[in-house]
Amino acid sequence: MYILGINALFHESAACLIKDAQLLSIAEEERFNRIKHGKQVLIDNPDEFPMASIAYCLEEAGIGRGDIAHIGYSAVPAKFERRKERLATGAFGEEWLDDAEWERGQQALERVPGALRALGFDARFHWVDHHGAHAASAYYPSGFDEAAVLSIDGTGEDETAVYFHGQGRRLARLGGIPYPSSVGLLWEVVSLYLGFGIYDAAKIMGLASYGDPQRFLGRMRGIFEPMADGTFVIDHDLVRFGRLEYYPPNAYLDGLEQLFGMRRRQASEQLTRDHEDIAAALQALTNELVLHMVEHLHKTTGSENLCLAGGVALNCVTNSFVFENGPFKRLYVQPTSHDAGTAIGAAYWIRHNVLGETARGSMDHAYWGPAFPDERIEQALTAAGLRYRRSDRLEEEVAGFINEDKIVAFFQGRMETGPRALGNRSLLANPTHPQMRDILNAKVKHREYFRPLAPSVLAEEAEAWFEIAKPTSAGDYMLMTYPARAEVAERIPAVVHVDGSCRIQAVRRETNPRYHRVISEFKKLTGVPVVLNTSFNDSEPIVCTPEDAIATFLKTRIDVLAIGDYLVIKDDDQQAARD
Repeated sequence: MYILGINALFHESAACLIKDAQLLSIAEEERFNRIKHGKQVLIDNPDEFPMASIAYCLEEAGIGRGDIAHIGYSAVPAKFERRKERLATGAFGEEWLDDAEWERGQQALERVPGALRALGFDARFHWVDHHGAHAASAYYPSGFDEAAVLSIDGTGEDETAVYFHGQGRRLARLGGIPYPSSVGLLWEVVSLYLGFGIYDAAKIMGLASYGDPQRFLGRMRGIFEPMADGTFVIDHDLVRFGRLEYYPPNAYLDGLEQLFGMRRRQASEQLTRDHEDIAAALQALTNELVLHMVEHLHKTTGSENLCLAGGVALNCVTNSFVFENGPFKRLYVQPTSHDAGTAIGAAYWIRHNVLGETARGSMDHAYWGPAFPDERIEQALTAAGLRYRRSDRLEEEVAGFINEDKIVAFFQGRMETGPRALGNRSLLANPTHPQMRDILNAKVKHREYFRPLAPSVLAEEAEAWFEIAKPTSAGDYMLMTYPARAEVAERIPAVVHVDGSCRIQAVRRETNPRYHRVISEFKKLTGVPVVLNTSFNDSEPIVCTPEDAIATFLKTRIDVLAIGDYLVIKDDDQQAARD
């Protein structure tokens, strides 16, 4: 039986297909349509489906639309109604949509089942709660028979975080935090206050390592009041999330200006120590709040296992803090923790919580997107007029290029799901070169000085190079940060952040043998079982197809393209033409 999960409500449009207990495919629409986050966040476009992602999932399974038995969509219209009623009668009524906008949004959402039928899907349709879908995406593939589960992001229909307890096939809701008390939305507003974009939480996380959290932490704590039941309450007057706008990005910032005693930073203005310290305080507050939440969840469930999902679960600093300072012994974080992951959860929620099926699948890697045969790769290379050659020892050659301080675009196998490149759509470089981060930024990434680059390390060597108090599979997905060990940190300066931390990817032979061999070959040359890994893109979604890879290769100063079994090496004339 095939079950299709869809996320198309806000952003990170995506589709997921499972057959019985087996996960078959996951894809994010932005990789196909090349529009960041898949589509705009608009009140009236929840029926703008991720059609390319759906088509890929069906093609991968070799089935048609009529073969789908169930479809899950990660939203529940009735819960939006409850949110409107609650806010309109409380202290936040002025922050809500007017009645005309509200009605237009609800009508658009209610078009979804009919729009899918019009496309040829005659499957049984299910609305699946946003946070329930997040929780299901983490619990059911985790491998745990029982676990405490926390879904935490900006907002769902009416809540910003929800607690669950997974036991066998059942995922029971324990409680939640109602909008507007939101950690995720605070990160969006502070991003705007500090002069960045609304989607720039990752930048704030990188900047925080440069700051002193204690300077503004007391004031930052004034935004939230932790409660004895593991929840928290926000001082709405300081942030007024109802005024948050995506187009153009804007928010109510008067409260933060008064709180911190400084006006918002304009994007053109230099960053100062004040901005670094505010970012550091936000990170420290997030660590405290999430630890407060999971400690209560542990007390409530008695579980030794914790599952995390939702956009806040992409905060690798908080994940590490909470796990290493908290009571849980084991941790699973969904690699696709942002809203795209609700497509995964919608499918699994139907299978287990609706249909009552007990047999469970697993998600022990992130490579669920499209792969491309040699014929397609050769056609793309030929069409681009590139000189290329096939390599019978590609991993060895790639390791040699990295050791020569060349930037290698590595395009292999099935595309990763989630926001981080994990070796199949990656740029690889030499972690031992002290200036490699600056070189990469100048040649390709065009990123700010404070943003770290990640080390991919052989899994069997990870604990020898990084201080890992509690091993977890989340370390396979760049979802944890660990200090580099003092005795080896100076050997990998390009991937050690200013505070000594590293957002690692532990690479396992069984899940990515080709990438594992590249790092192993690099270790033979240097004694270092680590390569620098960053996403294969340039101010765009991560590349998906051979054509995407070639276009980004040609418009940047990447030195080598290793695509399938083929190598393309830029000569001096080609590089000069791009300088």
